Amino acid sequence: MSQTEAPRKGRGELRAQPRQTRSRTASLAALPLLLFVTLSFGIPAIAMLDGALTTGDSYGLGNLSASVQGAYWTALLGSVKLSALTAAVGSVLGLLLAQAVVTSRSRALREAVLTASGVLANFGGVPLAFAFVATLGNAGVLTTKLGLDQHGWNLYSFWGLALTYLYFLIPLMVLTVAPALDGLRPQWREAALSSGASAWQYWRHVGIPVLLPTLLGGFVLLFGSAFASYATAAAMVGSSVPLVTMQIADALSGNVLIGQENVALALSLDMVVVAALVMAVHLPLQRRSARWLA
Repeated sequence: MSQTEAPRKGRGELRAQPRQTRSRTASLAALPLLLFVTLSFGIPAIAMLDGALTTGDSYGLGNLSASVQGAYWTALLGSVKLSALTAAVGSVLGLLLAQAVVTSRSRALREAVLTASGVLANFGGVPLAFAFVATLGNAGVLTTKLGLDQHGWNLYSFWGLALTYLYFLIPLMVLTVAPALDGLRPQWREAALSSGASAWQYWRHVGIPVLLPTLLGGFVLLFGSAFASYATAAAMVGSSVPLVTMQIADALSGNVLIGQENVALALSLDMVVVAALVMAVHLPLQRRSARWLA
């Protein structure tokens, strides 16, 4: 080794040492977060899995088998159907509303819509159910004035619950997709229009492909919010609409059958599996979206 190579190697090692130190420091700084995640999610997940597999004094698949049969299976399908429908409608309407706000020249309108979306996205549970019952229930204000009951309207049904869910899902989608719409560079649209492309061709070949991972992410978020929602449905429709969250609550409280607590844990595990499958569609596309919108 020559004399000139030795100092170069020494300087390289000196530069590498601070990087290693920063890496160890970052790992130590992340340790409390990892510990919190382990305690908050890991232990409940293990307890849920243990209960779902416990049948009497031994382990087995009896609870999991029961969770996908009869009324439990109907409730699971009902929750998936309701969540998918409201997430799809909420994604489309939220995207249109966010696009109108982002392209608006009124800064006051933008701030007002985003602020209202932040409030409405967290407005759920019993207060939301009461608001819809007072407005669109059997004796609600709009139901009475517009005579909606004479046209077959029933708030305490699948479609009434879907309308209620959209009240907080659409604002949630606006908050999710608005930053991505801001990331679409004006140069891309100008280049497309100058090349003879129409507005529809721009969105079809440029805008939608770039936004697709974000839209899928918003759909997953809306699906999860609707899938896990309990208080609104419990206060408004009770058990008249079959939902898996209602079945879990009934099994835990012994409202229908006694000793079904482990079946409730199995239903919760089914919900985790459904959520994981939906997330698996979104995650592979997220990196590509981040690269274009960076």
